[in-house]
Amino acid sequence: MRLFECGTLVPGCQWHTRAEEDAEIVRRAVAHMRNDHGEQIIRENMVENIKARIRNEAIAPA
Repeated sequence: MRLFECGTLVPGCQWHTRAEEDAEIVRRAVAHMRNDHGEQIIRENMVENIKARIRNEAIAPA
């Protein structure tokens, strides 16, 4: 599972999302940026910044 935490891009934001595919995470993150942070224009560098912060979710030992 892949994970994006918005707080790594927007300090103080607690929003996060998980998905199997990075493309789905980017789609959700862009929608979040528009809806919750008021971003009207999502530039390519913003998408690149989101992609750079997507990581594999750590799996807790059972």
